[in-house]
Amino acid sequence: MDVREKISLFPHSPGVYRYYDSEGTVIYVGKAKDLHKRVAQYFVDPSRLNRKTRILVSKIADAQYSVVSTEADALLLENNLIKQYKPKYNILLKDSKTYPWICVSAGDFPKVFLTRRLVHDGSQYFGPYSSVTHARNMLELFRDLYPIRTCNLKLNEKDIEAGKFRPCLELHIGRCEGCCIGGISKEKYQGYMAEVVSMLKGGGRDMIQKYRAQMEEAASRLDFESAKACKIRADAIENHYGKSIITSSSVRDIDVFSLIFDTSEAFGNFMRLRGGAIVQSLNLGFKMNIEEEQASVLSEFVAEIESKFGELSREVIVPFLPDVEIEGVDFKIPERGDKLALLELSNRNAHEMQFNTMKQREHTDPDAWRRKVMEELRDVLGMKDLPVHMECFDNSNTQGTNPVGSCVVFRDGVPSKKDYRKFKIKTIVGANDYATMTETVGRRYKRLMEEAPDDLPQLVVIDGGPGQLEFAYTALKELGLENKITLISLAKKMELVYRVGDSFPLVLDRNSQALKVLQHIRDEAHRFGITFHRSLRSKAQIKSALREIPGVGDKTEERLIIHYGSVARIASAPLDDLKVFLKNDKLAERIHDSLNNEIEKGKEA
Repeated sequence: MDVREKISLFPHSPGVYRYYDSEGTVIYVGKAKDLHKRVAQYFVDPSRLNRKTRILVSKIADAQYSVVSTEADALLLENNLIKQYKPKYNILLKDSKTYPWICVSAGDFPKVFLTRRLVHDGSQYFGPYSSVTHARNMLELFRDLYPIRTCNLKLNEKDIEAGKFRPCLELHIGRCEGCCIGGISKEKYQGYMAEVVSMLKGGGRDMIQKYRAQMEEAASRLDFESAKACKIRADAIENHYGKSIITSSSVRDIDVFSLIFDTSEAFGNFMRLRGGAIVQSLNLGFKMNIEEEQASVLSEFVAEIESKFGELSREVIVPFLPDVEIEGVDFKIPERGDKLALLELSNRNAHEMQFNTMKQREHTDPDAWRRKVMEELRDVLGMKDLPVHMECFDNSNTQGTNPVGSCVVFRDGVPSKKDYRKFKIKTIVGANDYATMTETVGRRYKRLMEEAPDDLPQLVVIDGGPGQLEFAYTALKELGLENKITLISLAKKMELVYRVGDSFPLVLDRNSQALKVLQHIRDEAHRFGITFHRSLRSKAQIKSALREIPGVGDKTEERLIIHYGSVARIASAPLDDLKVFLKNDKLAERIHDSLNNEIEKGKEA
């Protein structure tokens, strides 16, 4: 049976579908509220799909499905199947870190320690903690509060009664009560551990209230020693949570998700609050191999967290709604107050992950990083080809004098300085930035078509607004290049991107690498043009100051500038020095008098 015929028989029920290639390998797993409608979308109008999704559809040789009762079941089944099959075109988790957990071991006298391995031996695990420092601080708090053991002895009541163990230094300094020699009962020790577990579950505030109540009760009995011990413990817990992130008492048990998107990638942060304190925080990255709706990516994120940490809180804060509903879970988009502040905090963590990922990629794999930036730039500008060859133009003049044009070239996202070009404007008189742009762009590509027609850039950037863009487009059109080169302009005001034929500017994300590349090439064109313009202006000033003096020719001018460095230094040089240097007393007097007379006239003016 043909795949299309098979899909037409899919039921109108929630479930999970699987696509197979010709070799029987699962290449995509998806969930759906309505299997029939969802799967049909891939085949009804392929032209609406993006390039990567069309490639996926072209490789589908078979399709299977599994019906479930609810959307939530479909979400969890999809998550499990993706982990099982690792399909080529599904969203891939990119987080490679092994985050630490706090483990409370099994046994009569449990230990509390940090680990990166989860072993199913009856122990309890809490976390993971994205901050190792925070996890270590929790362990230090427990060891300050309770005399819990840190040794690796395998303790049991039989061996303890037989006296098989010897106490260590921890007993002598008062940090352990000697579990190994029967110094503390199993019931009392496990009472300590129950309080440790309560705090790990987010019961820190409850423990503070408990110790405050015990302190007051002990004080009323005049048992001031016990009251002091309770106060010390309450203060220690309060001090620890005072250094952590505490929300207002109105926000106690809640989960928070945030997601930011960067072309074919997404970066997410999850935070879990218990008793008003953040007890878990985790960053995850997602690689989207085909076009995915943002709501679908968020659902994948939710499913992954649920598989790691168990069921979600009854209230979950999100930046937008996922594409599934989960019974007993209320997804909310906050508009103000503490919940909005929590979402913004989570969002900052996601942005931080994005920034660190990009910086790391830039250093560890610069070629892949540059290609990703080129892909991002291509996508935001709607180009067909990667802009591996970019050029940018800028003009410079001072009140219409010494007008110049500059062209800088970037290849694979980095400057190619051997290809830079500078232009003395020949056909324009005065300050006419638009006409100057037309001449510069026209001269550049007329010559390039003659000398290297196969080396035309994919993208040309103009430093300026829609006016400069229009005149640059005119130059390209006269050469018949308007459909061969993508032309844009980048205005310094608001960093707006203008495109030919589009009256509305494009606003790029301030943190996007695409905008940073455009800013880099624009600023480089401006720097290169200004340097050339200043050089011409300086030469013109030297010429007007020295060449007008009778007897000063090219060689004399060059010798003077090389020796003294500038016209101002020549003017301030002692006359005797000039005579010795030039070996011509009359010429030295003439230069000295002429330059100083010019300076005096300038002061009077």
